Amino acid sequence: MTKATSDTQELSQRIEQHLPLVKHIVFQVAVHFPRHVDREDLARAGALGLVEAARRYDAERGVPFERFAAQRIRGAILDAVRAADWAPRSVRTLARKLESVEQRLATELGRVPSANEMAEALGMTRDELARLQDRMFRSVVLALEHEVSDAGDEDLTLVDVLVDRSSVEPLEELETRELHAYLRDAVSLLPERQRFVIVGYFLEGRTSQDLARFLGVTESRISQLRSEALQMLREGIEAQYTGKATAQPDAGLGRIARRKAGYAAAIAEASGFEHRIGDGDQARRGTPWEY
Repeated sequence: MTKATSDTQELSQRIEQHLPLVKHIVFQVAVHFPRHVDREDLARAGALGLVEAARRYDAERGVPFERFAAQRIRGAILDAVRAADWAPRSVRTLARKLESVEQRLATELGRVPSANEMAEALGMTRDELARLQDRMFRSVVLALEHEVSDAGDEDLTLVDVLVDRSSVEPLEELETRELHAYLRDAVSLLPERQRFVIVGYFLEGRTSQDLARFLGVTESRISQLRSEALQMLREGIEAQYTGKATAQPDAGLGRIARRKAGYAAAIAEASGFEHRIGDGDQARRGTPWEY
């Protein structure tokens, strides 16, 4: 066996024997980091530190390998965390100071300290404290794989619960188009005065006084028309999803009930299914109602 081979085997044995030391140091330092810092990443950085320590160790210096390696492993872990942290060190220092003061006050007061108490203890104003907290909150970075469910059988991560508002699910888009189409048809089928009030008040920004003056009625009458119209719209659109819109009106119903049933049926017949789900562009363009 050559000396090079012997040295390589000795190096490998030293690394394998001290792998538990990496786990021990990761356990020690991990308590000082937020939960979103991946412990496996810390272990990988520590293992690299162990390899470097094994290669650079010189027994003639009289330092035990375990002590020498512990310093290298801890340093490698801290370097990896700093490299991944984009927030300035000053922000981290202030965050630790703020946390220390909050814990001290909570112990003294027996409760969570107020913002005024925190600001006074830190020697700053409420506005300065708010700006500091804002900097801290903006410096927190969460991994998408960070688990957010503490109970239950389902393991959820941030990527599972975050909603991308810029990307709408196809089913949600179709449901929205259909609802908008029902709403447009329902408004256009309202009695003339109710349609005028709904369009004028909600879409054109007219006041009750303007509408009352135009129709020659009191403002209280405008309020009544608006309430009646909203109820008709709500019941007429709900009927499209409950199957009542296509049901034959009961001959025993009263006049108002028959009128509502007829209104719901008219909404159902106003547009075909293909027109409703294919009309998203028109719904986004604006207000196609006429009165």
